[in-house]
Amino acid sequence: MKLGFIGTGEITKAVIQGIINSKIKYKKIFISKRNNKTSKYLKKINKKISIFSDNQEIINNSDWIFLAVTPTVGMQILSKLSFKKKHTIISFISTIKLRELKMLINKKATIVRAIPLPPISIKRGPVPLFPKNNKVKKFFDKIGDSIEVHSETSSLNFWATSSLMAPYYEFLHEISKWLQKKGMSKLHAQKYVVSLFSALSDAAVMRSNKDLKLLVRTSQTPKGLNEEALKFLKKKGFYKQLNFSLEKILKRLK
Repeated sequence: MKLGFIGTGEITKAVIQGIINSKIKYKKIFISKRNNKTSKYLKKINKKISIFSDNQEIINNSDWIFLAVTPTVGMQILSKLSFKKKHTIISFISTIKLRELKMLINKKATIVRAIPLPPISIKRGPVPLFPKNNKVKKFFDKIGDSIEVHSETSSLNFWATSSLMAPYYEFLHEISKWLQKKGMSKLHAQKYVVSLFSALSDAAVMRSNKDLKLLVRTSQTPKGLNEEALKFLKKKGFYKQLNFSLEKILKRLK
C-alpha cells in the first residue's frame, strides 16, 4: 500500500510518526513539500518517505490519500486535483463536510472523514471516523482507538471536543506558572503538573466503563481541598464557560 499526504503540518507529522512505529504494512509514503522543515525531517527519519512538490504527483502515486490542509486551502485546491475511483481518501479537514468533499473530488472514490490528534504520534488517542469503513478502521486501530460515528452530525460533536486540546495545555501551563511564582523551578513545576494530570488521565482510562461522576465524587472528601476547589470553580462558572465554548465551536462546524 502506498500512502500520500497532501499538507505537511503537525497532524501529518504525528500520523506518519505513528505509522512508521506501528505494524501497518506500507510500501511508500509520499508527502508534499509545502512545509519544507517538516517534510525534510520526516524524510530523514524514514527511507520509505519521498517528497513531491506537486500534489497531483502524490495522488497519482498513492493508493490512500490523506487530506491534511486547512479548510480554506482545501476549497481552493481539491476541485483542481484529479482523483480516481480506486482511491481511498481520508480527510482531516474540519469544516468541509462529506457532501462537499464528494462534490469537490467529483469521483466515486471511498471518502472517510477522520479526526486524529497529535498523540497519535505515540499511538495514543481516539480517532472518530465517518462514515463506517472497515479497512480504514483497522488502519487507525493500529495507531490509535478508532471510534465509528453513525452520522456526520454526531461527528461534529467530536470535532468540537477536539478544540479543547490547546485550552487543556494552557490549563497545565497556567498551573505550572503559578508553581513557579511560588518559588519552584520551571523544570520541576512542569514535570510535576504533567505527571499529575497524566496519572489522573490514566486512572480515568482504567475506569472509563464507569460514570465519570464517580471519579468526581471519589476524588473529594467532605470539607477537603478538592471539594473547596470544585465548589469555587463551579460558582465562578468555569464549567459553564467550557460548555459555552463547545457550543460556539459546534456552531462554527455546522
